[in-house]
Amino acid sequence: MTLAQGRQESSLAERLSAIDARIADAARLAGRDPAGITRIVVTKFHPASLVRDLHALGVREVGENRQQELTAKAGELEDLELRWHFIGQAQTNKASAIRRSADAVHSVDRDRLADALHRAAEGEDVLDVLVQVNLTEDLGRGGVAPDDARSLAEHIMSLPSLRLRGVMAVAPLDEEPASAFSRLHAIAEGVREVEPTADWISAGMTGDFAEAISAGATHLRIGSAITGPRPDRG
Repeated sequence: MTLAQGRQESSLAERLSAIDARIADAARLAGRDPAGITRIVVTKFHPASLVRDLHALGVREVGENRQQELTAKAGELEDLELRWHFIGQAQTNKASAIRRSADAVHSVDRDRLADALHRAAEGEDVLDVLVQVNLTEDLGRGGVAPDDARSLAEHIMSLPSLRLRGVMAVAPLDEEPASAFSRLHAIAEGVREVEPTADWISAGMTGDFAEAISAGATHLRIGSAITGPRPDRG
C-alpha cells in the first residue's frame, strides 16, 4: 500500500466512524437503540475499489442510484458479502437488470414498475421492495402521491415474488425535514395496516438524518459524507 493509499483509507475510516458516531448520538437523543438503524453507504460514481475498501471497514449495506453502476459493481464484487440497495428512479425496461443485482429496491413508485420487477423473478427468489412516496407538490419527482401509497402497497402485496418492506422518501427542499418525515411516518403507519411487517422507513441523508431518526427512520442513505467527493466524471 502506498502512503497516499494509506492516507485515503484512513480518511475513509475516519469519515465512516464520524458518521456512525453522529447516528448513534441522534438515536440516543430520540430514545432509540442505534442497533435498530441501518446505515446504507451510497457509492454513486465511485469505483468498485472504494466499495471494497468500505467492506474492509465493516460496511455491508451499499446503495446505488443507477442500474448500470449497480450491475457493474455487484458483478465485480461478487466475492464480497454485501447487500445492494437500489435507491434511484427505475425504468420498467431496466427492472430485470435491477432485480438481478439488487437485494432491495427502495424506489417502487407505480404499479407498472412493481409488475416489471415481479415478472423478472427467477425461481422462488423474493425481492425486498419499498413504496417510494413523493413528499413534494412536484408531480415530476419520483414517488407515489401520499394518498396513493396504501393502494400501491396493496398492489405489491398481490405479487408473490415481492416482499413489501415499508416506505422511502426524500425530504423536500422547501420544508423543514422534521415536518416532512413526520408526514412520512404517518404514511408508513398506513402501509403497515396493509402489511404489519413492513416496518422499514428509508429516510434521511447527510443533512437531515437526525430528524429522520427522530421520526422513526430505520434506514439512512449516506453518500459523500462517508465516501468523500464524487469523482469527476470527465
